[in-house]
Parts: sequence; structure tokens; C-alpha cells
Amino acid sequence: MPAAYRPGLRVTPGLTIAESELTWRFSRSSGPGGQGVNTTDSRVELVWDAAGSASLTPHQRERILQRLSGRLIGGVLTITASEHRAQVRNRDAARERLVALVADALRPPAPSRRATKPTRGAKERRLTAKKQRTDVKRLRRRPED
Repeated sequence: MPAAYRPGLRVTPGLTIAESELTWRFSRSSGPGGQGVNTTDSRVELVWDAAGSASLTPHQRERILQRLSGRLIGGVLTITASEHRAQVRNRDAARERLVALVADALRPPAPSRRATKPTRGAKERRLTAKKQRTDVKRLRRRPED
């Protein structure tokens, strides 16, 4: 299953990471594969320098560096894929993971929650339920003489 030629890695409609910014490393993978696992370099590491990327705008770079700070080492993001027996499939899996991570990091933050007060009806329902619960528990008690 040969990988199709890709001019770049399309993350969002406004962002495509150039293929020249991606660095690939291959090594022997553990896991399924029988005898072939000892001879083929099917494990894939995809390395992308987010801090030095020319594909990002300054705003995008700032957001990615902030959101992915726990995964970046010196501004470089490394993604490893070794779940498949074929190197090509692991390359595709690593690309998909990179796209998902970067797209999620670029997503604008959710709007902050606006504080609200419970309505009068909600307060009354809550108090009524509490009184009913109190009565149920009172009826379970041992009778007093």
C-alpha cells in the first residue's frame, strides 16, 4: 500500500505544514510481526519543529507552543507510531496523529462560563425534595416511647 505523494500536511483549510519541515526516523518495532519484526524498520518517529516552523503565523505558533507545552521538547514535537506491521501504515498513522494534535491545539478556546443563579422554582423544588427525603428517613427510625 504505497503512500500517495503529498505536497504538504494539510491541518486546517488555512494551515498546511510543508513536507520539508517533517523529519522521519525509523527503527525496529516491538510487538506483532513474527520473524519479520527483527529485520524491518517499521517503527516510525515523526519530528516537527513547531517553534521554528515557517508554515505557522506568529499567533498560531504562540497557541501551539502554549497548548502543547507538555509534549514539546525544545519546541520540537515528536510522534511515534508502531502499532502496524508495515512502515507505510505507521507513517500514515503518525501523520494523522500530528494533524489531530495540531488541529486541536489551534482550535479557539471555549467561551468562559457565565455565572447564573438558580431560579426561585428550582430553589423551591430542591427544598421540597429535601423535606420529602427528611420525612422518609424519619419514618425509618425506631419509634420513640
